[in-house]
Amino acid sequence: MTHNFSTSLVVRKPVRETEGGVVATQHHKGARAGAEVLKAGGNAIDAAVATAFAMGVVEPWMSGPGGGGGMVFWNAAEQKCYALNFGMRSPAALDPFDYPLSGQGVASDLFPWPSVVGDRNVRGATAVAVPGMVAGAAAAHQKFGTMKWADLLAPAETLAREGMEVDWYASLLIASSARNIGGDKDLARMFLTDGVYAPVAGWTASGLPRIAMDGMADTLATLAKDGRDAYYKGDIGAAIADDVQGKGGSLSREDLAEYEAQWVTPYGFDRGGAKFRLLPGLTAGPTFGDIFDRLPEPAAKGTPDAAGWVAIAEALKGAYDHRLATMGHDGEIPTREACTTHFSVVDRHGNIVAWTQTLLSIFGACTLSQSTGMMMNNGIMWFDPEQGKPNSIAPGVPCLMNICPAIAITEDGGYGFGASGGRKIVGAVSQLAHFVTDRGMSLEEAFHHPRIDYATSTIVADEAIPDEARAALRAGHSVNDRPRNVYPLNWACTSGVMRTGGMNAGCTEVTTPWGDAVREEDV
Repeated sequence: MTHNFSTSLVVRKPVRETEGGVVATQHHKGARAGAEVLKAGGNAIDAAVATAFAMGVVEPWMSGPGGGGGMVFWNAAEQKCYALNFGMRSPAALDPFDYPLSGQGVASDLFPWPSVVGDRNVRGATAVAVPGMVAGAAAAHQKFGTMKWADLLAPAETLAREGMEVDWYASLLIASSARNIGGDKDLARMFLTDGVYAPVAGWTASGLPRIAMDGMADTLATLAKDGRDAYYKGDIGAAIADDVQGKGGSLSREDLAEYEAQWVTPYGFDRGGAKFRLLPGLTAGPTFGDIFDRLPEPAAKGTPDAAGWVAIAEALKGAYDHRLATMGHDGEIPTREACTTHFSVVDRHGNIVAWTQTLLSIFGACTLSQSTGMMMNNGIMWFDPEQGKPNSIAPGVPCLMNICPAIAITEDGGYGFGASGGRKIVGAVSQLAHFVTDRGMSLEEAFHHPRIDYATSTIVADEAIPDEARAALRAGHSVNDRPRNVYPLNWACTSGVMRTGGMNAGCTEVTTPWGDAVREEDV
């Protein structure tokens, strides 16, 4: 396969060990916010809360208080793992008949559901589900946090007061969604020049434009002062509900007041000396386990040979097929942008957090709560709009998620991995875990190792995989060879931390220009 990109370009991210804590995120400013908390004496949960809110500012189209997600936490003192689900729910007043099928093929975004008139389940206020991210952060902090809530939200407020710097990568991401952003005048006013054009960062300019985020900053300040209930039972929630209903959605104050994040028993299994712990239920956690059930123990350590790559491909394919047949989920269209953030944290005491949060699509519902500065999710798109199906759209029910925060505990430490990228997530996370647990790779080796994706009927294979292995894959599968690029990202965007013998390290997807792992001594 020919393409226009350099075949000799080498991109690497060094992995440095430390006795202190590490935060690995898709944006280095979010990682820095968490690392500053670790340096100030906070634990991994404190750092995760600070990072979660900071990421909603620096990557506002990916995640934030208007979305939901889940996390897995290893408590080193207790030698016990906890799982927290703060996924979204459909509003109680949602009427399935408000989403009539258009009869014009499939939807325009992630899922190949039957198309709905006006894409009402994909964009606009009618696509907004009850958000859970703030409740999740508050639940984690209440149970395990050691620092003051207000101190953990302060870094995010500071970043919002500064405004979001628009570099070339931000320009690219905003431009890719400019048409959809333009459907909401408030969102367009915030992100588009003259309400129409994406702000452009010059390739060599020293000064970069900024997007004002004062509304979000004010909301974060109120949330810091008044706590979780300001969002779910107070003025913030009331404003969000009024804004969404004013734009035609069904999210209500009562929906917010009744929302609770759920502590759940982790899904787990043992393999090769590692104790895996993941989110259970309608997430990608059980699919991760299914992949490992189908993967044979490798005969040798190190990089997979041709037979090893075939085994990975067949495990991914079999687990995906099982997921689609049994979990009421018809998959995603992987050419569409999935809007998710994953980060991982390890502190000096060995506590580990794997945390994933999302708005679902890029820019979520492309709907701004103009009174709060919050971008809202489009969680209703997770439901099949056709009635009589396992995942049919309905009022007051939880949304499905493809998130896969994963923790593995070993005799000398462990690791926390996760990714963004929609249906590509579980394949990426399981391969990283396979490289480390089954094949003995270090964190740096695993994150720099090529991967495949088998989220559709065709394998997307990294061109760095040896020719012999790709030929073996082609013998039984359809294969597209792709280079590792910054954009489009052909595989999920991974972030992870590892603890080995009392030393900690972190790494992120090597081609992402914003992602980084930050140690507490780096701030």
